[in-house]
Amino acid sequence: MKQLFLLFVFLLINFQFSNAQQSPAEFLGYELGEEFSRHNDVVNYFEHVAENSPLVQYHTYGKTYERRALTYAIISSEENLQNLENIRKSHLENAGLLNAENNPGQKMAIIWLSYNVHGNEASSTEAAMATLYSLITEKQELLENTVVIIDPAVNPDGRDRYVNWYNQVKAEPFNTAQAATEHHEPWPGGRPNHYLFDLNRDWAWATQIETKQRLKIYNQWMPHIHVDFHEQGINDPYYFAPAAEPFHEVITPFQREFQTKIGKNNAAYFDEEGWLFFTKERFDLLYPSYGDTYPTYLGAIGMTFEQAGHSRAGLGIETDEGEILTLKDRIAHHFTTGLSTIEVASQNAQELNAEFNKFFSNQEEFEYNSYALSGNPDKIAAVKQLLDRHEIKYQNAENQKIRGFNFSSGQSSTTNATEETLVVSSDQPKGKMVKVLFEPATKLVDSLTYDITAWSIPYAYGLEAIASPRSISTAITTPEKNIENTANPSGAGYISKWNSMQDARFLAALLKEDIRVRFSEVPFESQGQQFDHGSLIITKSDNRSTENFDQKVVEIANQYNRQLLTAKSSFATGGPDFGSPDVKLVNPQRIAVLKGENTSSLNYGEIWYFFEQDLNYPITRIDTDYFDEINLAQFDVLVLPEGYYEEVFTETVLEDITEWIRNGGKLIAIGEAVGYFSGKENFQLKENEAQKPKDSTASGNLIPYNQRERESIKNLITGSIVKTKVDNTHPMAFGYSDSYFSLKLSSDSYSLLNDGYNVAYIQDPEIVSGFAGIEAQQNLKDSVVFGEESLGNGSIIYLVDNPLFRSFWENGKLFFVNSLFFVNN
Repeated sequence: MKQLFLLFVFLLINFQFSNAQQSPAEFLGYELGEEFSRHNDVVNYFEHVAENSPLVQYHTYGKTYERRALTYAIISSEENLQNLENIRKSHLENAGLLNAENNPGQKMAIIWLSYNVHGNEASSTEAAMATLYSLITEKQELLENTVVIIDPAVNPDGRDRYVNWYNQVKAEPFNTAQAATEHHEPWPGGRPNHYLFDLNRDWAWATQIETKQRLKIYNQWMPHIHVDFHEQGINDPYYFAPAAEPFHEVITPFQREFQTKIGKNNAAYFDEEGWLFFTKERFDLLYPSYGDTYPTYLGAIGMTFEQAGHSRAGLGIETDEGEILTLKDRIAHHFTTGLSTIEVASQNAQELNAEFNKFFSNQEEFEYNSYALSGNPDKIAAVKQLLDRHEIKYQNAENQKIRGFNFSSGQSSTTNATEETLVVSSDQPKGKMVKVLFEPATKLVDSLTYDITAWSIPYAYGLEAIASPRSISTAITTPEKNIENTANPSGAGYISKWNSMQDARFLAALLKEDIRVRFSEVPFESQGQQFDHGSLIITKSDNRSTENFDQKVVEIANQYNRQLLTAKSSFATGGPDFGSPDVKLVNPQRIAVLKGENTSSLNYGEIWYFFEQDLNYPITRIDTDYFDEINLAQFDVLVLPEGYYEEVFTETVLEDITEWIRNGGKLIAIGEAVGYFSGKENFQLKENEAQKPKDSTASGNLIPYNQRERESIKNLITGSIVKTKVDNTHPMAFGYSDSYFSLKLSSDSYSLLNDGYNVAYIQDPEIVSGFAGIEAQQNLKDSVVFGEESLGNGSIIYLVDNPLFRSFWENGKLFFVNSLFFVNN
């Protein structure tokens, strides 16, 4: 009798659940694919499902810069959800990421599905709602041995930027003509996040708030499978794994085989429906900061799924083949591959767990076992912060000699390690990720890649490093010490070094508090302590009208952990005194940044983010639409992001800019913006002329059609690291040594400046990592990388290589700061 009663209660509860639970259409008031759902509608639906289903938990893991919720749902059987924490811990124990405590062996497959990392690839979030509903109503059997994690919108800010625009301009009914307004999204588009960063390039560098918060949850789960749902051009049907070559060498044979297994399962469903698809093309597994590669280097089967559509498709569009591609079609395709992936995971849960364990055992032998980093403590601290985000272990070295590959010289050498040397070993569960991020040069089996081919952390952070084939003895890492300066009103002022971004933040904070600061153009000595050029000098004489001067300076220095020397006198014990012409005042620059049509939204976003989040210094943003109406005299600095300015700068506008520079203005051109000034009147910049290919003749190009793409890479540079010479006596290079490793993103090459200053330059090209075509390399000979050209009282600064690229090339940022505050100040 009791059993019958319990059965009755169970059936009653399930009946009530089925009545309360609404489909997406019932909840939203429209069928999926008839409208684009705003982010808050998606959140509301996921909350509704979680409230009414015992198979779903729904959590918020953070907020975006525009305060939209970042969320994820966990879907599994009721029994699994009740035992969820034990399942999670058992899974991490299986990988050696947690110490095992009577681990009975993991039996669950963990699948993470990420939707809408690119905001205007908006069909995937709609598919996420359909997938959620299907799992709890039709596919419950798949949940018996799987835990499915769904992030319905990785990029809510970008999604709403696109969806809100589309909902404003669409026709009723929607217009399928490619020429229609609704198929031409305006600048900057919904692809990036608030700061216009591509979040699918940010997994490893974790510069953006969305990524930082997501990684905390990702590291708690470390899924077996991660799928990143995307969209591509309207004429490409659907792409799924297996991926294209090159594969990084840490990727295991099992990972290769299993993504093929998933691809074949997807193909069976697509063939049944008569849907076209392609595999093994375009999307490789190399660059570590993607939503497919980053999980792959952490043991997962990481995959990108790409549906035709993108921002152009809207609710429906006619393709070049005359087919009508609708949002409903796009949803159906993503919905199908999502469920197909879960199905394969469920069928192979035991194998996934066994191979996951093998991946983290690191039984493979790689060339290097340990990486020893030394140099500026601020840069070491920045690397530690990055490693902490990825939960990668590190320690300090014991005093000893280390022999191995020297990143600076490019040869084997021996160095003395101290207790300040940071050691990161591949002998840890995440050892393969250590190799990927730190190895001097990534092995390339194919030069045709989708993204940059070099990124090694020692080069990116400007540190001396040794890659050793052996383990390095380590000591317990001691926590960073907080510096506590004390005010000394009896002194002449304070001195602080200059060689890191933390020093730059300190300067920016002082200037915002209206504290006057000087810098020395030559090295000097004060009270027996040596200071290099660029060192900051904050004098009492410059700040006599500043209330609580000493207290303010000390408080700001302590906030940024800067060590101050209290100068008893302005009289230097060596080099210039504080009043010398070589000790110049830093003017609080009034900075304008151009944005809008014809500028790169990504590079503009990098600049915007740098000022607001990295340097914390105010700027004025000006749109290209009305730039010709602006009186530039109200600004000291104008920053031009990468872009094409022929349509923006009329002859009159260029004359105005030239006159503004002559009167003391400073223009900073980055990347492709540099090319605009090549050959222009009043500017001496000249483009290096590439040699004509020997394979062509006067009668035409004789390279066969099927070889053209590969032949073209001779002239390409796909994100390689090149060693440059540096004139570190120039203010743009203060804080640097006589060499710099630059991330070269294109084959653009400009001749050395005859009358200007070649601050960082290439004489004989030395590519230390990544791919650079032979003809592109030759064309870099005798080229400027960073330079200054004087024009009247002002300057134009050429940053041929973008030092703010994706905000991860930390060692380049000080060149940009120096350009703002020190050059021609």
